[in-house]
Amino acid sequence: MKFLPLIWHSLTRKKLRASLTFLSIVVAFILFGFLCAINEALVGGVAVAGADRLIVRDKVSIINMMPVTYKEKMERIPGVQLATHQTWFGGIYQDPKNFFMQNPVEPEVFLKMFPEFALPKDQLKVWLATRDGAVVGRKTAERFGWKIGDKIPLMSPIWPKTDNTQVWTFTLVGIYDGAEKRTDTTALFFRYDYFDEARIWGKGTVGWYSIRVKDPARAAEVVRAVDAEFENSANETKTEPERAFVQAWASQIGDITLIVSTILAAVFFTLLLVTGNAMAQAVRERTGELGVLKAVGFTNGRVLTMVLSEACLMTVVAGTLGLGLGWMIISRGDPTGGLLPMFALPFHHLLTGFAIAVALGVASGILPALHAMTLGVAEALRRI
Repeated sequence: MKFLPLIWHSLTRKKLRASLTFLSIVVAFILFGFLCAINEALVGGVAVAGADRLIVRDKVSIINMMPVTYKEKMERIPGVQLATHQTWFGGIYQDPKNFFMQNPVEPEVFLKMFPEFALPKDQLKVWLATRDGAVVGRKTAERFGWKIGDKIPLMSPIWPKTDNTQVWTFTLVGIYDGAEKRTDTTALFFRYDYFDEARIWGKGTVGWYSIRVKDPARAAEVVRAVDAEFENSANETKTEPERAFVQAWASQIGDITLIVSTILAAVFFTLLLVTGNAMAQAVRERTGELGVLKAVGFTNGRVLTMVLSEACLMTVVAGTLGLGLGWMIISRGDPTGGLLPMFALPFHHLLTGFAIAVALGVASGILPALHAMTLGVAEALRRI
């Protein structure tokens, strides 16, 4: 620590160069924070998927419907504790850009299956008593300014009604929150019995099932048993862990994690070149001074440590500032106005960013530091 003023003075000798390098690092780490938050928003559901939940869908394609009678058969399979279903509704609210998920469900069993959706008991009672009732997540309710009691019209191009219209009007009877911070609170759920009675086609069918297993360690056995139960039927099934299902759903728009990682790799590689070049120039300009330090007793190891510390100080301070600014901006909310299921920067990404800042400092400073360490005193003094 006693050499910190000397390190800081060396770092800020060329203020313009140091400032531009510093700002480059800050901007790169703000970008890192945003890309990590977007990645979490698009594939974060994988991390919160229930280890004891499985998804059962049509073997050929998820767009193929399955009989609602499969529910009772699934619950009789050894190892299955609970089963419920959902169906993709695909409704449009005012504008196709206002995308959010809407699914018909069986209210009570659905909430038992997904305890991460926290709906007040009094609102659940109203939902059970209101045939056209619907509940929506807090994020979507705030996005559109919805309040309990509002009428929510959704136009569904997939599900026309028996009165030959495509507009379904639901009464908002509840707003649920997430039991955890990362819970997706953008979806709207309404009653399956109302949906099945009012639609023209597909009566008695559902989109997919969620089942809870009694023992997650025996999930593979349950997967085989469920698929064997419906083998050679008109609607054969494919059963998989909820984590795999969510991952496959997110992968429809591409390998998000790979895309984000590629962008960040390109950014930090460029930043490594910029920072390394700045450090190399700084060492060359101070060759004479380094010779003087060695002449008055500074060891090669101490010179190496000082130059390397200079690079790490630059990247760690700038990287920490960039992560902090990124976290503050991200904490202000979703820049898309609620389109993303979640928009937050988890703490483990901040730790990863800090580790990258340290690694960047070491990588950019190691070559200039080695050059300074091996510099001969006589040669260095001739450059004064």
